[in-house]
Amino acid sequence: MAVIRPFRALRPASEVAKQVACVPYDVVYESEVRDFIGMNSMSFLRVTRAEAEFPEGSNPEPNEVFARARMNLEEFIQRELLVKDEEPSIYVYQLSVDDHSQTGVVACCSIDEYEAGHIKKHEKTRPDKVKDRTEHMLALNAQTGLIFLAFRNTSAIHSLIKETVKNRPIYSFHCKEGASHSVWQDSDTKKWVDAFHEVPSLYIADGHHRAESTANVRRVLKKQNPNHSGSEDYNFVVVGMFPAEYLRILAYNRVIKDLNGLSESEFLERISENFVIQETDEKEPHTHGLICLYLNGKWRKLKFAVEYIREPDPIERLDVSILQNYILGPILGIEDPRTDPRIGFVGGARGTAELERSVDEGDSVAAFSLFPTTMQDLLDVSDAGEIMPPKSTWFDPKLKDGLLVYEL
Repeated sequence: MAVIRPFRALRPASEVAKQVACVPYDVVYESEVRDFIGMNSMSFLRVTRAEAEFPEGSNPEPNEVFARARMNLEEFIQRELLVKDEEPSIYVYQLSVDDHSQTGVVACCSIDEYEAGHIKKHEKTRPDKVKDRTEHMLALNAQTGLIFLAFRNTSAIHSLIKETVKNRPIYSFHCKEGASHSVWQDSDTKKWVDAFHEVPSLYIADGHHRAESTANVRRVLKKQNPNHSGSEDYNFVVVGMFPAEYLRILAYNRVIKDLNGLSESEFLERISENFVIQETDEKEPHTHGLICLYLNGKWRKLKFAVEYIREPDPIERLDVSILQNYILGPILGIEDPRTDPRIGFVGGARGTAELERSVDEGDSVAAFSLFPTTMQDLLDVSDAGEIMPPKSTWFDPKLKDGLLVYEL
């Protein structure tokens, strides 16, 4: 069963929520962060990406960045841009873009549940990124963004959400990237806690590094507290939990820096050992088993020709696995895409235009456009206790940072 508890959110006043709320810290380049905070001094990116306030190219030390982040958070509180709720509450968060809408529940989960495997993961984490977020949380004594979880919906939770959204939201605003964000607050929390007892498992959709960082933070603060009881705020993590059937996954595409010493013709010949190659005007694959390659100004469709994939294996059937196992690893020598500097990742929200730009401007030599991983793929992999290749999923729309901050 899923164990949740309400919390007192540190959150923006309604009239400034749109200005304060920001994109997740890890989906924007530093140059974009500089532009955002240059135009809007209330952006919460000043807290999550404080390095952008230092002179460009200065490479400040991490402790300097975290100290600036803490100073900025204190400024937001002193200016009452962020105010802590009086009562512990459960929050309902709705995101809408185009014809897509998803509504979930924001609450705290126990880190014990995460460490026991009841909050299931599907990705490995990078130690450097975990270290960065751990130190950021310790410096701020706060978790600044939600960990994005999925769950198999129940009729009780569906009914609670349906009733809650009939009320007036505490926030409702539209962002220029196209998404609308609405949040409701409910201080009558027992019914939510009881309803989530019927949920057998929670699944990390996005936020593996944040999740692992919160576990690290708990270990540090527990060690520092001789009177540790297990009920302290640092034993919990704030999450946004959404019914799996309503989530939208876009492709997570790849760009490649070089062809591992191969000529273009040699590269294509190696690919043809396992794929049927056809020039095309299509830039995105329309089905599983197809990959689109952009190379030297041309798009090519790669149809996977290997028929011995074990269909029940939830990892091998993924298109990201096919790309890794048959092209990136054996042909390009990219054995660990988490750490190899020769590969880059482009979230689906940026579209194939970003792939073309990267290749055409010489930042990359080739790009791969993939068919999106499905939500069922993610659940199957997580239930099997397996790990997906890195950057297998790009969830869209993204939850905002800075709307519901959790103080430890």
